[in-house]
Amino acid sequence: MELSGSEIVVQFLKDEGVEYVFGYPGGAVLHVYDALFQQEDVKHILVRHEQGATHAADGYARATGKPGVVLVTSGPGATNAVTGIATAHLDSIPLV
Repeated sequence: MELSGSEIVVQFLKDEGVEYVFGYPGGAVLHVYDALFQQEDVKHILVRHEQGATHAADGYARATGKPGVVLVTSGPGATNAVTGIATAHLDSIPLV
């Protein structure tokens, strides 16, 4: 069976033991969301803003020691995530 790129991304997350993805959907990542919702191993945590997704994933990583995973769309979604990404980077927190 041939897998789409989105299915490969979700399968990789499953293979790496990722339990949660924090995110906010947008046009550029809808195919990934479709693949994410077609399985039950990786849970999605819907946030109200992309910055909240990065800070939630950062907090999850700090509390559990596991990588925090963020899924946001391109453009303003990505720029809204920058502060949380920078915070995690400066504190050496595992964030994807």
